[in-house]
Amino acid sequence: MSNGMHGGYTGKIMRVDLTENRVSEERTDEELCRKYIGGAGFVSHYLWKELGAKVDPLGADNKLIFACGPLTGVPFPGNSRNCIGAKSPLTNGVAKSEVGEFWGAELKRAGIDAIIVEGKAEKPIYLWVKDGQASIEDARSLWGLNTKETCQKICGELGDKLIRVASIGPAGENLVKYACIMNGLFDAAGRGGVGAVMGSKNLKAIAVRGHNAPKVIDAKPTKEITKWLKANWELMRGFWEVGTGLPMDGFEAIGNLPVRNFRDGLFPAVKKIDAPAVMNTIGIKMDACYACPVRCKKVVKLDKPYKVDPAYGGPEYETLASLGSNCGIDDLPAIAKGNELCNAYSLDTISVGEVISFAMECYENGLLTTKDTGGIELRFGNAPAMLQLIEMIARRQGIGDLLAEGVARAAREIGNGAEKFAIAVKGLEAGMHEPRAKPGLGLGFMVNPAGADHCFNLHDHMYSNQDSWAVKEVEALGLPGPFPVDDIGPKKVRLFQHRQRLMAICDSLVVCQFLPYHLTQLAELLNAVTGQDVTVEGLQEVADRIITTLRLFNIREGFTAADDKLPQRFYEPKTDGVLADKPLDPVKMEEAKKQYYELMGWDRESGVPKPETLKELGI
Repeated sequence: MSNGMHGGYTGKIMRVDLTENRVSEERTDEELCRKYIGGAGFVSHYLWKELGAKVDPLGADNKLIFACGPLTGVPFPGNSRNCIGAKSPLTNGVAKSEVGEFWGAELKRAGIDAIIVEGKAEKPIYLWVKDGQASIEDARSLWGLNTKETCQKICGELGDKLIRVASIGPAGENLVKYACIMNGLFDAAGRGGVGAVMGSKNLKAIAVRGHNAPKVIDAKPTKEITKWLKANWELMRGFWEVGTGLPMDGFEAIGNLPVRNFRDGLFPAVKKIDAPAVMNTIGIKMDACYACPVRCKKVVKLDKPYKVDPAYGGPEYETLASLGSNCGIDDLPAIAKGNELCNAYSLDTISVGEVISFAMECYENGLLTTKDTGGIELRFGNAPAMLQLIEMIARRQGIGDLLAEGVARAAREIGNGAEKFAIAVKGLEAGMHEPRAKPGLGLGFMVNPAGADHCFNLHDHMYSNQDSWAVKEVEALGLPGPFPVDDIGPKKVRLFQHRQRLMAICDSLVVCQFLPYHLTQLAELLNAVTGQDVTVEGLQEVADRIITTLRLFNIREGFTAADDKLPQRFYEPKTDGVLADKPLDPVKMEEAKKQYYELMGWDRESGVPKPETLKELGI
């Protein structure tokens, strides 16, 4: 790369044309790095620039993009991640998903900033990348294997147990619309069906090995960040002790816990399935991503009543809620088994749990019968039925074939009012957080380009305490707190915009959102690693460019402001609990959406970015 960007980037983009069975290289463009940073920014740029309108998401013309950021692989906590993007087969809009483990750092050590996969292979293959060189290998013997068997066979075949593998299992091969890509065995690029795109290309895995650490211009700030993190260790206590899922009883108390397809509020057995319960009964250790001392990932082992392999990690909050409370299930061993099956088959646990809870509610309302389910009594709380459905969905057997399409398509097929039980936005099943308890999150579900994504979003309670680190951070940027949890006025909309910008930068650098980094620190880290001179304002502009580019992609695919809407269920009260008389106000949510459009420089009514906004952002 030319002078001015000496660190952070390897300078190499790898392009893999599976139709032509060819691998080529191109230089990482310096202007692209300045305008989009990396990770999710690269994904937004390449999807907008290189995909034609209305391509088949499962056709050869779709592209699958694996992108690191300039901080990926740099030795400080939270630097392990990469972003994976494509046109989503679940939503027909954008799919972007971030994932940890060691794979992203290994790709960077192999000298690659991003891999763009094009076309479709005639037969199953895997890509082998080592120190900047790549080859396309026969994967016919791997097709049909689960992710553990796939990783073992590839590492054995190549003779190196330190190889890192991103792969799909049978769900990806069978084009389940919400199949994910697994980095290793328990880190998922979970949302939007990127695993189905990988399967549609006959690409079973990408194996990587590298020996060259990314260059850093000034290592001092990365060391200072590590010291700062240690000094603020208490902010992450729950993560390093038991992982996610520590406040599940607290979530129930405030109404944030999804119960029985987001219908109910109370789940008395919640403490039987929370993170402490996991680690006190079946947990054996905590694990970590590359170079991270937080060690937030559970590992469980179980021999009966289900045998659960510790190689597949353990259930985190989204899984504990999606396969647990949202399905009315308090059987922790069954939830752990469900988590293992999803990781083995490469299934998004959020979408799986939401699809199963949707089917359970349809069954209890007579829209599905035992004739449809193959004799399964598909009632809330039926843990064996949940496990059986995971198997059927991954293999598209029986009713699993319909449920593999996601709740939006399944609801249309079932008809008779099933749509009211489909909890999704733009076709993406909702993350396990409750908009009726967090209206700012509800706004995020509405307007986020990928749909009801809880990560690229605001969690209102983080900003409700005047003394919290989160409020102090936004006050430094001119947003005085605190922010009442139930508010969705102009002040909260501005807070949402800030948080979405922060997440866009995290996803482009690509760093972990669990670590409490703020924009000033991220600017300092980016400058130290790359040698740039980016300001906080500059990062905010980059974030707006990324978000707007993703918006443009969706508009080209036919999305309008009418698609930025929540399911009707959130405008109705829960049946019990603290939100039994507190539905969202549709008028207030619609006004918040329009205020957000205005803040972003988009037309207030249509949500279409204005020409002057595109000019200012250089899109």
